[in-house]
Amino acid sequence: MKLNIFKTADEVLASLADYFAKTAKEAIEKNDRFSVALSGGSSPKKLHELLVAKYSDKIEWEKIFFFFGDERDVPLTDPQSNYLMAKQTLFDPLGIDPSHIFAVQTTLGAEEAAKDYTRNLIRFFDGHNACFDLVILGLGDNSHTASLFPHTPVLTDETASVQALYIDEVKMNRITFTAPLINNAHHIAFLVYGEGKAEAVKHILEDAKDIPNYPAQLIKPNGKGDLQWFLDEPAASKLEKK
Repeated sequence: MKLNIFKTADEVLASLADYFAKTAKEAIEKNDRFSVALSGGSSPKKLHELLVAKYSDKIEWEKIFFFFGDERDVPLTDPQSNYLMAKQTLFDPLGIDPSHIFAVQTTLGAEEAAKDYTRNLIRFFDGHNACFDLVILGLGDNSHTASLFPHTPVLTDETASVQALYIDEVKMNRITFTAPLINNAHHIAFLVYGEGKAEAVKHILEDAKDIPNYPAQLIKPNGKGDLQWFLDEPAASKLEKK
């Protein structure tokens, strides 16, 4: 694991954008494609905008395949949809081929959408264990990542799959990658900035193991996988070791 700590959020975003470009280049050179699972929320929106502004002609976008680490059980046209955010901030501005975008089909209902997405992963990875080149994650102030929320059954799921669950905390069904699926990735990057995340960052990185309360502690790459945290100083302010 590597901590990348910067003074400002803009520096954090610039560093992660560079990392995105680097991992994409390496994967495309090796396999002629790059598979990436995106995160939802406001933080990656700014990352997308930076990628469009600075990297539109520096990355082989036509060789990238986009997935979603989690999704809300809402129509894809709903403002809460992670897909819609990515469509508006990344896919449309870059003219990404729709066949390279794997949206969660929420019209199926959460349970069936999760099964459908798992089947899509099996097809994309030719029946092998899904192994993304890059998974981008955020961190909630309650220490959740993707839709792995505290005290939810999915935290003990040992399958590398996509699961549906109702989260009482937000009164909503979610569809999410399991921790084993995330941990299969070659590269995992947490994007976290702002003082409001400092307590959660400390829980995940320095506190004793307590998965029910701090689900993001589950994220530990398998084998030779690479885990990097991209933080600003306010988010890292409560860490004792930096």
